[in-house]
Amino acid sequence: MYSSWAYAFAQVMIEIPYVFLQAVLFTVITYPAIGFYWSINKVFWYTCIMFCTMLYFTYLGMLLVALTPNVQVATILASFCYNMMSLFSGFLMPGPNITKWWIWFYWICPTAWSLQGFLTTQYGDIEKEIIVFGEQKAINAFLQSYYGYHRHLLGVVALVLFAFPLVFATSFAYAIAKLNFQRR
Repeated sequence: MYSSWAYAFAQVMIEIPYVFLQAVLFTVITYPAIGFYWSINKVFWYTCIMFCTMLYFTYLGMLLVALTPNVQVATILASFCYNMMSLFSGFLMPGPNITKWWIWFYWICPTAWSLQGFLTTQYGDIEKEIIVFGEQKAINAFLQSYYGYHRHLLGVVALVLFAFPLVFATSFAYAIAKLNFQRR
């Protein structure tokens, strides 16, 4: 009844307020539970990063459904994608320790950017001393040396996190418009 582009645009747009409400509720529940430092700036960053993260996961799911002929295949493909995104997020093995052959996957992995955003915004300005691997370091120095996260790159992280939902939503719209798995 409607063009595929209008349908895809409506699907993408209707998710934004819903996911924003989810991100705000998630922040209200988890931010005090985790015990992060209270400041308007840090709560704002946490909410923005969570919003972008939830939005790109939502759009990735929609894209996978649009790319596959049925929900079962989309579920299998999603399971693979989520495992790879967890593996290359930089949590189990920090970005500087990933071998050069696989570092490209780390840089295109959305969860790596989310993790960098969360850790940098919450701990990147804290100079409290901690003992890590037997030596005493400031928290922000540990983030820089072990994870490779630098606070001055926060703008780039925010830009990339806003780009991922756009890329996934555009790809979803293109897949809806060009792929048709219905049999006549």
